[in-house]
Amino acid sequence: MSLHRPLSPHLSIHKKVLTAVFSIFHRFTGICLSLGIILLSIWIMIVALGPAYYSIFEALSSLIIFKIFLFLWTLTIFYHLYNGIRYLFWSYGKMMELGTVYKSGYAVIILSILSTLVVWASV
Repeated sequence: MSLHRPLSPHLSIHKKVLTAVFSIFHRFTGICLSLGIILLSIWIMIVALGPAYYSIFEALSSLIIFKIFLFLWTLTIFYHLYNGIRYLFWSYGKMMELGTVYKSGYAVIILSILSTLVVWASV
């Protein structure tokens, strides 16, 4: 009888590796940015339709859910930007050591949060 039995596939295959999580979030933020641009385009069209439509937008934009969406979209912009710069370095074979990869990953998170807070504090 063996004491070293294999793990179930759901336990052994799906280990959360930080580099994979960052990669998945980079793709996810790219999708979110695309959806946000569509909403931004709709906003510009509403504003262009005139004062009556602008007042509707103004009422919607005063809702807390709208502000939360904008805050998260801002965070998404900065995460995608900083992580994209990180990928650019990797394209040139720089900063590929595992320790540096983890440090730069945490730097991306910290810079994204700080940048978002600076933008929202200045509004």
